[in-house]
Amino acid sequence: MKTSDFNFHLPEELIAQHPLEKRDNSRLMVLDKATGEIEHKHFYDVLNYLNPGDTLVLNNTRVLPARLIGEKENTGGKIEFLLLKRIEGDKWECLAKPGKRAKIGTIFTFGEGKLKCKVVDIVEEGNRVIEFIYDGIFEQVLDELGEMPLPPYISERLEDRERYQTVYSKEKGSAAAPTAGLHFTEELLQKVKEKGVNIAYVTLHVGLGTFRPVKVDDVNEHVMHSEFYHLEEEDAKIINDTKKNGGKIISVGTTSTRTLETIGDENGMVRAQSGWTNIFIYPGYEFKVVDKLITNFHLPESTLIMLVSALAGKEKVMNAYNEAVKEKYRFFSFGDSMIIK
Repeated sequence: MKTSDFNFHLPEELIAQHPLEKRDNSRLMVLDKATGEIEHKHFYDVLNYLNPGDTLVLNNTRVLPARLIGEKENTGGKIEFLLLKRIEGDKWECLAKPGKRAKIGTIFTFGEGKLKCKVVDIVEEGNRVIEFIYDGIFEQVLDELGEMPLPPYISERLEDRERYQTVYSKEKGSAAAPTAGLHFTEELLQKVKEKGVNIAYVTLHVGLGTFRPVKVDDVNEHVMHSEFYHLEEEDAKIINDTKKNGGKIISVGTTSTRTLETIGDENGMVRAQSGWTNIFIYPGYEFKVVDKLITNFHLPESTLIMLVSALAGKEKVMNAYNEAVKEKYRFFSFGDSMIIK
C-alpha cells in the first residue's frame, strides 16, 4: 500500500482558518461504510445517528498553552520552544526554533524572568530536553506566558483560546486539540444524554506527530509517534456494558479511536489502564471496539486519513473526500465534520 494512494487535491482556501461562531453549526458529511452512500447534514443532526443504549466516547484531554517565546539569557537572542511532553517534574521534551541557539547548558528566559529554562539534553530528531526554573505553580506560570500551539496550516490569530479546547476538556497535557470534539456544545451533549446515549471518556494527550506527514512510500514502513493514554474504571464499565447489551461504540476522533483500539481485547472488551501507545491503524486493520466514528477532514497522505480509510474502506473515503472538496467543505482542525456510520 502506497502513501500516495491517500493523496487528494485540496485547494488552500478550503483550509479553515478560524472556528465557526456556533460550534455545532459545522457541516456534517454522513458516510455509510457499507454502501459508500453520502448525505450532507449539519453537526447538530448527529443525534439522528446515535441510538439509545449506544455510547459516545470523548477524549477529555486539554491543550497546554505550550508555545513559549523567550530569549537567551545575557545576549537576548530570540528562541521559541514548543513543549511536547513532560518527562518528569520540571523536565520537558520540546522543539526549539532556531535549534542552533539551544545548546546544552544554555539558559533562556520568558516573561522578563518569570520563567527560565536550561537545556539539559538533545534527543532523537534534534528535540531538546529543558528544565524549568520558576516560583509558584508551573501550570499558572505557563497559562500566563504560553500561547496556544495552533497547527502549522493555521496562519490567523485565534482571539479566544477556548475555541481550541473542547467544552469537556479536563486533563491538561496535549500539544494539539482532539478536533473532532470541537463541534460539541454543552446543550448538544445534554440532548445526547436525554436520548439515552451513554457518554464515556478516555484521555489521550495528542502529540505534534499527529500533523506529521507520512514520509515513506510504503505505508508499512511508517513509524508512529507515542502518546500517553488513560482509561478510568467507570468509563471502561460503560463501554463494556454497551458491548454486552448490543449497543454501538461511537468514537469521537482518531485519538479516542486509537486509545480504544490499543486497550481493546479480541472480544472488544476494555479495562482501566494507563500507558503509551504508538498504534498505527491503516486499511487491513480489524476494529475490535469502535463501530462508528465522528471525525474531521484530514491532511492528504496523513496517518489520520489512513485510519478513517481502515474503518470505511479506502475507495469510499477517497470518494467522500473528493466530494467534500467539490461541495466546499471546510478542512482540518477548525473545519467541518464527518460521521462514518
